[in-house]
Amino acid sequence: MTTVSTQNESTQKPVQVAKRLEKFKTTIFTQMSILAVKHGAINLGQGFPNFDGPDFVKEAAIQAIKDGKNQYARGYGIPQLNSAIAARFREDTGLVVDPEKEVTVTSGCTEAIAAAMLGLINPGDEVILFAPFYDSYEATLSMAGAKVKGITLRPPDFSIPLEELKAAVTNKTRAILMNTPHNPTGKMFTREELETIASLCIENDVLVFSDEVYDKLAFEMDHISIASLPGMYERTVTMNSLGKTFSLTGWKIGWAIAPPHLTWGVRQAHSYLTFATSTPAQWAAVAALKAPESYFKELKRDYNAKKETLVKGLKEVGFTVFPSSGTYFVVADHTPFGMENDVAFCEYLIEEVGVVAIPTSVFYLNPEEGKNLVRFAFCKDEETLRGAIERMKQKLKRKVLSLN
Repeated sequence: MTTVSTQNESTQKPVQVAKRLEKFKTTIFTQMSILAVKHGAINLGQGFPNFDGPDFVKEAAIQAIKDGKNQYARGYGIPQLNSAIAARFREDTGLVVDPEKEVTVTSGCTEAIAAAMLGLINPGDEVILFAPFYDSYEATLSMAGAKVKGITLRPPDFSIPLEELKAAVTNKTRAILMNTPHNPTGKMFTREELETIASLCIENDVLVFSDEVYDKLAFEMDHISIASLPGMYERTVTMNSLGKTFSLTGWKIGWAIAPPHLTWGVRQAHSYLTFATSTPAQWAAVAALKAPESYFKELKRDYNAKKETLVKGLKEVGFTVFPSSGTYFVVADHTPFGMENDVAFCEYLIEEVGVVAIPTSVFYLNPEEGKNLVRFAFCKDEETLRGAIERMKQKLKRKVLSLN
């Protein structure tokens, strides 16, 4: 029998993509992970743990599967999970929300972000972003047809330039999309910064989309949900997920909390994006969110130790490392090693040193603003962190000495 290849190179057609996504290439996380495998590099790039989540949560998922909870869930979440999310939100913020009318379960926080953008933003609406930002933000806003305006957070402390923000927010602004604790910098928005954002939003009738997936990884100050500030709950969509806190990123369980008039738009979009989220994983999420406070304290303590290991090692290698108050990321200045930009440095780091970092220029509207910075993830076991540091000490430190 004769077979004919469908991948004839001479007739291969150019890839097709809608104009609203033309500027977005394969995500940097996918690119770097592919290179990591190719070169046998230690991956401190993509933000997923290389250790497993807690047994009590996994066992709850297994039990749900055995109990036959394997068909479509209710579109906006099983009642038990909605209630558990509302209870956790009350414990964390003091806010009492209606689990039936104000909580929507999504397929990860990334889908919650997409549902909020697509459900509440119209073409031409102006949305303010703080750069650097998680890369899905700009792509999702592009799909919604939004006009994006950037406010850049700069090292060493990545504080919000409040006067610049005040000038940027006008009655033409529809929403502010923010993330605290902040990926990729590890910055946590201070109370003063949050109160300034709140004041501007109330004054100009602006919505806030607040991504808070790292809320349990706050090391040096308490996390503050902007929805908890006076006058803000009614104009805020708070988004979170299970994956970061419980080291179960592959389960993709997220949620959005918002007043009913905003939840309506989120749910309309969610209904046509995924409709429903994994049923057994939702049942397991109920068990996770009922974890004792000791779990969260131990989590924070363990991650703080990992951060200290990585930061100390990076400084010994020769990086300038900027403070990280939350998340499981640190940002460092790579310029002591003489590379042209962050992409060139990360390629060298993978191919010649055997370690993966993420170039931060992809997280800016203007890539030039991030060309000196790279992001490392410390959500790895101690052996992995120390192995990566040792490789960099052997090969990168030598490069610094040769440049001097």
